[in-house]
Amino acid sequence: MLLAPSKTSCLPGIAACALATVAALAVNRFVPGLSPATAAVALGAALAGAGVIRASLRPGLLFVSRRVLRVAIVLLGLQIAVPQVLALGWQALAVVAVATGLTFVLTPLAGRRLGLSPGTSLLVATAVSICGAAAIAAMHDSADSSDEDAAGALSVVVLYGSAAIVVLPLLASWLGLSRDQLGVWAGAAVHEVAQVAAIGAAGGVLATAVTVKLARVVLLAPIVAITTSLPRPRSAPARPATAAPGSTAAPNFTAVAVPGSTAVAAPVRPVAGASARPVMDGPARAVVAGAAEQGAALARPVTPSAAAPGKRPPIVPLFVAGFLAMVAVRSTGLLPPAVTGNVPAVTNALMAAALFALGAGIDLRKLLKGGRVMLLGGIATGLIATISLAGVWLLG
Repeated sequence: MLLAPSKTSCLPGIAACALATVAALAVNRFVPGLSPATAAVALGAALAGAGVIRASLRPGLLFVSRRVLRVAIVLLGLQIAVPQVLALGWQALAVVAVATGLTFVLTPLAGRRLGLSPGTSLLVATAVSICGAAAIAAMHDSADSSDEDAAGALSVVVLYGSAAIVVLPLLASWLGLSRDQLGVWAGAAVHEVAQVAAIGAAGGVLATAVTVKLARVVLLAPIVAITTSLPRPRSAPARPATAAPGSTAAPNFTAVAVPGSTAVAAPVRPVAGASARPVMDGPARAVVAGAAEQGAALARPVTPSAAAPGKRPPIVPLFVAGFLAMVAVRSTGLLPPAVTGNVPAVTNALMAAALFALGAGIDLRKLLKGGRVMLLGGIATGLIATISLAGVWLLG
């Protein structure tokens, strides 16, 4: 049985994440519309594509992409004060709820029509409807999705969120929206908090835009909890192989799979009256026993979802419960300004480190072929922008 990576083996990967975080924060300083998390995942993907990510970094990257990510999401809750969100009024909250809910529900349906995997569609829906990279990280950690799914969703956030910084204020001016309407629309429609802040600062509605955006972030916890509580499809039972018409079958041999080796053909003898249930001879039984022993020695730990398909995860993942607890703590108003003022910087740094580790596992060659993912991202972005704009117009 393989042992878990030691603390020492994690150090190179953790150090790489720390250096990448410093670089991502520096990029954000010069390009405020590009969040540290987005810059970090782009850096990780670029280094992975260049072949710079070595095997010695993997244990630390895995640790950061899981453990540190969850801490970052928990701390994100300290940026949200419920009374501040409620002060927006029911009209703004209604716009947020309807736009977020409809986009989250309709995007996977569009993804299915485009032939995308459920994991990709789910992450794009989560990113666009809630809060960009942080939402992708939270859902990716809770649902059955691959790193390639996460990479495609992150590319949607980068492309369409960055374009919104320029396009949204121009559209608002052309449509004759007031400054307050621009703030609500930006907060309800744009993907990343940093992107919303860039629009809000340029339009003089920073507080309104960011507060509306944080109202969407609050929805992260219930959406992740509901999604992960749904039953997952069970894998279909394996069917016995049947010989094709006209072919010659070899019924007296069975293949024994040995991890890291080729299959071994083990002779079997049929039981009288039950030819469908062959029994292995003594030597064959020894081969199978040796294969099983070797497989146990070489087996890697598997995730719960892989080990038990169809098994339900916890209704509320622990880190999501921690996120809600931090929202409650912040809402009491008891935290000193020194804490609330520094929490965003700490959260951004941890999120950047985690997403660099995630980006380091991305295959850029697959990502560059993701035209349908970008199309789905455009559809989802158009949905949430149109629905939230209609709400802003109707509710004044």
